[in-house]
Amino acid sequence: MTTKEIIIALTIHLIIPLIGLLYFLKLKKQMERENIQDKPTNELFLIFVNYGGLILVVLTELFWYWSRLASLGVFYLILVAPFVMGIVAYRNWRKKTISKYHKWTYILGLAYTVVVPVITIVLFLLRGRL
Repeated sequence: MTTKEIIIALTIHLIIPLIGLLYFLKLKKQMERENIQDKPTNELFLIFVNYGGLILVVLTELFWYWSRLASLGVFYLILVAPFVMGIVAYRNWRKKTISKYHKWTYILGLAYTVVVPVITIVLFLLRGRL
């Protein structure tokens, strides 16, 4: 492996997930500081997992080597995650007026059903051109 490949691999598989985890923990702490009632912590975690997985798949497709594990991630993101995100959106539908966190949890849960097909189409159209 070259130095460039090592940097790309570390960025995609270590740094990006670590940034996501740290930002999730920052949001969790911020909700505690703001004393938000009925915090959507679990739902936010699921949002970070699903959108983070989507980011990892896109970066793997664009800059790294495809693997069986990446294929498993794609199957999860296409077949399971929309249902998970639908449940996240449904659980926050009535709570979206409580706080901005509830509102964004609801919006991001719904948006997933649009974001995934759009990203899939764009990656398919870009395939072979990069």
